[in-house]
Amino acid sequence: MKTLSRRWIYLLVSSLLFIVGYLLFFRLTVPLPLVHNPGAIDMHVHAAGLGYGESGAFVGDALKNSWKFGIYLRAFDVKETELEQGGDQILLQKLSKKIEESDYVASAVVLAMDGVLDQHGELDRQRTQFYVPNDYLMRELEKYPNLRFGASINPLRKDSVQRFDHVVENGAVLIKWLPNIQLFDPADERIAPFYQRMTEHCIPLLTHTGAERSFGHADDRLGDPLRLEFPLSMGVTVIAAHIATTGHIDGEQQFERFLRMYEQYPNLYADISSLTQINKRGYLKKALAVESLQPRLLYGTDWPLQFFPLVSPYYLLGTISFAEANTVRRVSNKWDRDYLMKKYAGVSDSVFTRAEAILGSKCQSSA
Repeated sequence: MKTLSRRWIYLLVSSLLFIVGYLLFFRLTVPLPLVHNPGAIDMHVHAAGLGYGESGAFVGDALKNSWKFGIYLRAFDVKETELEQGGDQILLQKLSKKIEESDYVASAVVLAMDGVLDQHGELDRQRTQFYVPNDYLMRELEKYPNLRFGASINPLRKDSVQRFDHVVENGAVLIKWLPNIQLFDPADERIAPFYQRMTEHCIPLLTHTGAERSFGHADDRLGDPLRLEFPLSMGVTVIAAHIATTGHIDGEQQFERFLRMYEQYPNLYADISSLTQINKRGYLKKALAVESLQPRLLYGTDWPLQFFPLVSPYYLLGTISFAEANTVRRVSNKWDRDYLMKKYAGVSDSVFTRAEAILGSKCQSSA
């Protein structure tokens, strides 16, 4: 009888452990219900090109010959042979299709990228690592209703104001800078006429803040958010890309320097692009913990930097649950994955659509 009792106890305990284990596994792996809330605007999407199809775009030799080049091609979901045969426009076609297939993201701002200038104020191809001309995007983006035009102008060009007027007339909704690799200082007083023109046309400035590690070399002093006090004081609406979440200046985190600024300047915003990357782990949670910062946050992805191992929902464990991470893992569309990671992390609905109120075309129409 004792042997029989032990067997029953063993079977009962084993069964209970099996049921508990099964239920835990089931709960951790079954995807959560997806609440569809389409209409998000991704305001930070990069274009690129190698000059095929008369795009005028190029990638500097140092970057093209580095190990990063092949990774970027795969991230853009394109092969160089495709670009050679169909032109750089293939990348934009694929981009538009992926946005169209997204359940959450309705449109994206595609960014041009101006280059470094030489001593004569002309484009310095040798020192420019990454170049996407405005004219190329103005010509091609008209074909895609879900892609908007983000222009880029080095403000130290002799005709920078005239170039600005040209891109605004052709639908630019913002100006994009990456000073760390474009090698100019946003606090340079020579830029004042350009800033004045931006305020007159109500065009926001989206500019990189923090350290820059996507390219071969960068001057991270130029990504210091404090360099933006000059345009902010002139009334320019400034969007600090990535909330300055990497790098230190004078022994202080650039993120902390940004937090000191946003309460002083009501025209200072920030986008949450790239904050799911492993090198920025924890910063999204920190930003969302600052309650008064929420009305200034804007949604962006920093496409194409949405690939494993740089990004994974499991890097957010502790902020999101296993069930939520597994839900994201089962989603194929990269924009939907990014949206869900940030939504599960606590990003409010208003952040995903707030860009509509400050993009240039909207602002001008309401002026």
